[in-house]
Amino acid sequence: MSPAKPLPQYLVQRYHGWHATTFSENHAWYRRLADEGQRPRAMVISCCDSRVHVTSIFGAEQGEFFIHRNIANLVPPYEPDGAQHGTSAAVEFAVTALKVAHVIVIGHSLCGGVKGCMDMCSGHAPELEEKTSFVGRWMDLLKPGYERLTTEKPDFDIRDLEHEAVKTSLANLMTFPFVKEAVEAERLSLHGLHTDIAEGSLTMLDARTDTFQPV
Repeated sequence: MSPAKPLPQYLVQRYHGWHATTFSENHAWYRRLADEGQRPRAMVISCCDSRVHVTSIFGAEQGEFFIHRNIANLVPPYEPDGAQHGTSAAVEFAVTALKVAHVIVIGHSLCGGVKGCMDMCSGHAPELEEKTSFVGRWMDLLKPGYERLTTEKPDFDIRDLEHEAVKTSLANLMTFPFVKEAVEAERLSLHGLHTDIAEGSLTMLDARTDTFQPV
């Protein structure tokens, strides 16, 4: 017996509203997307946080972005160990099958995952240190960034660690052979961004200075 239940009524109503307006007014475009398949120019790796809406930030239409979301917009290193890797699978598909021209990693302000990493690493979240914590083990990816900041900038705050999450993902992307090859062949560009939810601002990682500058 499936545990699935009917959709909440407010979502049903929103669907019918969308179908009667946006879909109906652009039916030819949706038919083209279905018939010709997707051809996104960029992959976006963002946080699961419901406040992060990358299609709105860039005014993107359906079919423009191949989007992967996970806790704290992290990319793990390349590990071809035969296990199940959702983020790595998404990266592989985007780069080798869709042949996107850009991979954009975007972090955000007040990230709960990054805050959890700070708490865990500072000994204030013992529940995340448990082997059974999926969030804790995922945030282990950011531990090296936390440790680096404690050495280089002892008075760092959560914004600094949010930036480290983006830098960690970009560095880990380059451990994937097919990503590295595409970047070196100039078929693929990697980009690091951070958005402030309250201000609506967007900053971009400058590789020359290793700092985030306004877009």
